[in-house]
Amino acid sequence: MNELSEAEYDVQLLEELGSYAYDPLGFVMWAFPWGEAGTELEHFTGPDDWQRWVLTSIRDRILTTDEAIRIAVTSGHGVGKSALVAWLVWYAFSTFPDTRGVVTANTENQLKTKTFVEISKWGRLFIARKMFQITATAIFSRDESRAKEWRIDLVPWSEKNTEAFAGLHNTGKRILIIFDEASAIADAIWEVTEGALTDANTEIMWFAFGNPTRNQGRFRECFDSGKFAHRWLTRAVDSGTVKITNKKQIAQWVKDYGEDSDFCRVRIFGRFPREDAQSFISLEVCREAAERAAGPISHNHAPMVLGVDVARFGDDASVIYPRKGRDAQTYPPLIFRGLTTTQLTSHVMSAMDKYSASVCFVDGGGVGGGVVDQLRAMSVNVVEVQFGSSPDGMNPEDSGNKYQNKRAEIWGALRLWLQTGFIPKDDKGSEQSLIDELVAPTYTINAKDKIVLESKEMMKRRGAASPDMADALACTFAMPAQLFEEYTEVDSEPDIYEPYAMENIYPAPQV
Repeated sequence: MNELSEAEYDVQLLEELGSYAYDPLGFVMWAFPWGEAGTELEHFTGPDDWQRWVLTSIRDRILTTDEAIRIAVTSGHGVGKSALVAWLVWYAFSTFPDTRGVVTANTENQLKTKTFVEISKWGRLFIARKMFQITATAIFSRDESRAKEWRIDLVPWSEKNTEAFAGLHNTGKRILIIFDEASAIADAIWEVTEGALTDANTEIMWFAFGNPTRNQGRFRECFDSGKFAHRWLTRAVDSGTVKITNKKQIAQWVKDYGEDSDFCRVRIFGRFPREDAQSFISLEVCREAAERAAGPISHNHAPMVLGVDVARFGDDASVIYPRKGRDAQTYPPLIFRGLTTTQLTSHVMSAMDKYSASVCFVDGGGVGGGVVDQLRAMSVNVVEVQFGSSPDGMNPEDSGNKYQNKRAEIWGALRLWLQTGFIPKDDKGSEQSLIDELVAPTYTINAKDKIVLESKEMMKRRGAASPDMADALACTFAMPAQLFEEYTEVDSEPDIYEPYAMENIYPAPQV
């Protein structure tokens, strides 16, 4: 039998692709070289059981329903989620001409370094790879006349730029939507994406995958008794049941953290945490601190200090937060909006006098530097706190070696203090409470095992309010306040002594 010409082979390939339009599992088994010697899949026989479940669930629904297919999966680590995302992209895109779609992830870095890399890997293994073009931002048909209509775009989400999600229409054809690490994708993006589901006579597939790190938000509401659970087919994937996971590591986690810990619930069992697992400070710790009543013991021998967070943007607030030892409850924070640095400086000086404060710790980044300079010019005992500087380990209760920067370090000291400190109760009549702010920032661990606290800018991107009160309170932990009490007591020459000078706060060691 004569070999097929290139044109004939392409026609045959297109016909075979089309034959799998409603058989995702069959496509995955046909499209990639499972078990073939010399390939990356030489020692693999096909999808895991949970991946087969997703693929067959798509098949069953696309054949029997006119509604959009919506499947959400939570999982522990290392279960092959990214591989499944890649298979779904290549399946949905290549088996139905003029398919349009969008893939996004929790962060642009995740999208570029994890999701895209996996899609590219399986693209190299794909039997029909020569028929499609893949770039860093899209997959599309090599047929130039169809490239604009037959494509999947990889798009970092942004609440300020939702066109890629709002304009996702493809009436009478097929639409693919994938949210990778969906817990951290803002609710606004979910809401805008709903608009794509209005196309009639259209095959619509929407998939959401991720570790269940957040106990709130649209991803959480797809499951159990959530608001949107009736719309979604869901599954939790236990890492211990998946063939490719490291069972030794899983056993070690269970031993270290406990089988019922939130750590294991999220990272092994694919179950949502009791508390928000990504929150740097837990809601439970904050509630306990708010239930404590500050008494006289909290005032004894403790210097009064002020923490000052300086507003940088129009909707942020400048906050002066007084703290006396374990008590951050008796003296309410002072909150200002729209002040100049000169006006804020005046309020800080008034607060120093009113509370007889030993020192004020001022966030000196950006416009905060102007407040620091003015206070120093008026001989106020002020210490500048640079959030982005290296941690210095000056809080003896919490070493700075494990933090990425000074802001993460002072939040670490604040987190420890909350175990015995006092804070105001949640004010249900206010727009935002201190407790709301304390539990809002998330954290990650970087490649050097340093704790990276979520920045204000990243919080704004996902729709969270700026933690101005919490940052001001955290500033009070920049250095031990007793140091400033000691130097204030021995200061017999105020015209010469400069209390804010680092050499006076930390005298050089005697040699």
